[in-house]
Amino acid sequence: MNLYFDPVPLLGDARGAFLGRWADRKWLNVPGPFYGADTDNCGTGRIHAPELVLYEADHFTEYVYRQPRTAQELQQMVDAAEAEAFSGYGCDGDIHWTPEAVRDWWRDRGRVEEYLSSRRADWETDDAKAGQGAAAAAEHYAAYLGGELAEHLRVYLFWLEERRSPIITDRLPRL
Repeated sequence: MNLYFDPVPLLGDARGAFLGRWADRKWLNVPGPFYGADTDNCGTGRIHAPELVLYEADHFTEYVYRQPRTAQELQQMVDAAEAEAFSGYGCDGDIHWTPEAVRDWWRDRGRVEEYLSSRRADWETDDAKAGQGAAAAAEHYAAYLGGELAEHLRVYLFWLEERRSPIITDRLPRL
């Protein structure tokens, strides 16, 4: 049984919706193939991918807080990218993430946790207007940071190093 879902080969023609540039990605994106870069602030990402996308509080731009792990979640990510007016999502993160960069991001996750905590009131205010559940999503992201994300990143590190999914008997690298 494979532990890593590699979504990029399944994109097909949908790859054209992912024109975001790595240099413009938001620091809040979790490591993986998908990321939000110069996105609009129309609030469509959570409509299409509520378990994957969250809004940055200052400008309401979109970023990926959890990578797709199934074909259904991949379709949600594609739908979010296709609805994004500036085509600001990227799907080439696997080319740019290195094991060292993933570990650096992980070591600096406290910055993300602090950000999520400090912006709660902004999301609650927005939820009162738009009702997209951004405050609850920020809580999910914080819980993910403190929970299963570590294991997901270890699996991703293995994939980056070996370019294959680990199987249950493989030893996963340290974060």
